[in-house]
Amino acid sequence: MVHFCLSLYCDVIVCVAKITETQFARLCDQIVADREDIVRANPIGTAEETLLWMLLGVLVSYLSLSDKETPCFTGIPDAETYRKAILHVLRGRMKPAFEAEPYLKKIV
Repeated sequence: MVHFCLSLYCDVIVCVAKITETQFARLCDQIVADREDIVRANPIGTAEETLLWMLLGVLVSYLSLSDKETPCFTGIPDAETYRKAILHVLRGRMKPAFEAEPYLKKIV
């Protein structure tokens, strides 16, 4: 968030972080490379759920999402829930737009 203060008034301009296909590919490739360690250290569900959960967490941090922008879930999320959340987070934040699904398929 960037603040510009002019005279007695302060306007807030929200900057939306963007991610390129190259950057997204690098994040996915690193998760694939560290797959065994990630799954072993985070036994929260299936391997697919764990890896997608990790990617979602990395994206939230990488894109500096606020609490309002971070997906939250009701019930117990599954792999499809994480996949949809990742695609939702990417929507409007890809520069330029790219197809994320092939990268998600590589992870699982």
